[in-house]
Amino acid sequence: MYDGGNIFIKTKIMIEQVLNIHIKKCLSILYSAENENIQFQKTRKEFEGDITLVVFPLIKSSRKDPETTGKEIGNYLKEKVVEVDNFNVVKGFLNLTISSKFWLNQFISAYNTEDFGFVEVDENAPTYLIEYCSPNTNKPLHLGHIRNNLLGYSVSEIIKASGKNVIKVQIINDRGIHICKSMIAWQDYGNGETPESTGLKGDHLVGKYYVEFNKHYKSEIDELVASGMDQKQAEKEAPIFKRAQEMLIKWESKDIEVRSLWEKMNAWVYSGFDITHKRLGINFDKNYYESDTYLLGKKVVKLGLEKGVFYQKEDNSVWIDLSKEGLDEKIILRSDGTAVYITQDIGTAIQRHEDFRFSNMAYTVANEQDYHFKVLFLILEKLGYDWAKSCYHLSYGMVDLPTGKMKSREGMVVDADDLIQEMVDTAKSLAKELGKLEGLSQSEAEELYEIVGLGALKYFMLKIDSKKRIMFDPKESIDFNGNTGPFIQYTYARIQSLIKKYNSKIRDIKLVNITFEEKNLIKQILDFPNLIQEAAENYSPAIIANYTYELVRTYNSFYQNNPVLNAENEDVRNFRVCLSDMVANIIKNSMKLLGVAVPNQM
Repeated sequence: MYDGGNIFIKTKIMIEQVLNIHIKKCLSILYSAENENIQFQKTRKEFEGDITLVVFPLIKSSRKDPETTGKEIGNYLKEKVVEVDNFNVVKGFLNLTISSKFWLNQFISAYNTEDFGFVEVDENAPTYLIEYCSPNTNKPLHLGHIRNNLLGYSVSEIIKASGKNVIKVQIINDRGIHICKSMIAWQDYGNGETPESTGLKGDHLVGKYYVEFNKHYKSEIDELVASGMDQKQAEKEAPIFKRAQEMLIKWESKDIEVRSLWEKMNAWVYSGFDITHKRLGINFDKNYYESDTYLLGKKVVKLGLEKGVFYQKEDNSVWIDLSKEGLDEKIILRSDGTAVYITQDIGTAIQRHEDFRFSNMAYTVANEQDYHFKVLFLILEKLGYDWAKSCYHLSYGMVDLPTGKMKSREGMVVDADDLIQEMVDTAKSLAKELGKLEGLSQSEAEELYEIVGLGALKYFMLKIDSKKRIMFDPKESIDFNGNTGPFIQYTYARIQSLIKKYNSKIRDIKLVNITFEEKNLIKQILDFPNLIQEAAENYSPAIIANYTYELVRTYNSFYQNNPVLNAENEDVRNFRVCLSDMVANIIKNSMKLLGVAVPNQM
């Protein structure tokens, strides 16, 4: 299997192996010690060095204090090991400075590695199934869906880059009382409107009637309460709500007329979703539909009862008692035999494993459902499904705007399409203000607005740890300074301009003396494969986002202190152009993992 992407891991192992051999020899010569516990770690930023030997475990053999032991080992390594240039000792830590020649050779190897950092996926590699989006077909996608989609898609791409097979799925909630509400309102007040006749996206049109339903529902409740009825009773007796319930019963009995309307309105919504997904740049390998899966879990109830995992109450409802695990009792099947959400999720999970034989499955769902997934995974485990231990809830915090929270029933929703367009419009306004359109045609300028606006949105959403709640400020996210998508995109574009100005063809890199800034940049470049693996293991795009920002900062420091096109000789000039080119490639590939495009000109 191709594993060129693991060059940094190999680099780290290689230097540790070299040092390990020499340190063992050193310990034998200096202290007559063998089989010592040799531990390495990354040198802390505040100290000079590239790799650190932990001295404390060795003082038993040296019978000396940590600092003396560290200095003796350091002197030996500096004299005997060509890769070691220098050292310093801080308390019980020996910080070793590795030679510039070593780092330069590692950079040359990385530069000549295609798709550096990425591990080619082998067909026998583990399969990860990632669920995200999971919308309802009674309304458009909103701000919360944007974070969900971007997070799920990016995690999928990162895990794929780490060398795993990935299947992207979504469960579309296309049935239930909330769907019938939109259908009833369209029947009553739609006058035959269609996306074509109104010019509205299909999901927006259907969402309009979900809001319309709740407006009339509230009015009817108010009338019933005014006539003396209790509030809760009024909510059940409102005529429009009772009609929605009747429609749901007809849907479940496969009434032809109701099913026909349901299919027509859902088709409008799917068309609208596709437009939004395409603009966001996300996709799926398989769609699951609640209308197909909502009965699946009921088949498992009998199995659970036989195994003693579930128990039945006198009213025939089925439950599980998880109090020993620190959780509560959970209903699995209602007394009338109808399923609840957890039942459906049990059945869908089992079906997905039958479909794909995944090794791991992650659900991208807001942290409001943390408890739900604890229960789901525990139930699956108790039912005897070993793969349940490899299920993961990719929990994320909610997204707020400075204007406040969202309420979809009243139509007070931050619509995904509106927010995307606002970001593009903001990018357009700012680009004109900053004069970043020189030499661009109208179509090129429009493409740039799209790249920058969406880049700002995606990067802001993904740079923050998924578990944290976000206060999303569109203006802050599109700043061309600081930890933002446009700042990183601008650095990429500037490097492309630099390479374009380089008159000579990029050639093989010669061994040159590298500066402090160049060495730091090389070390960060070589970190990229390791960061992909770390981000994949932690389901964390934030690791990639913030690595990229730090890489860009390091590059800008290098650029300010090291002339590139005006370097002292051709070999140094060629090396610095290659170094810049490598940084640009990593920016492009890391941003691609976040779903963010980068412009060649900006």
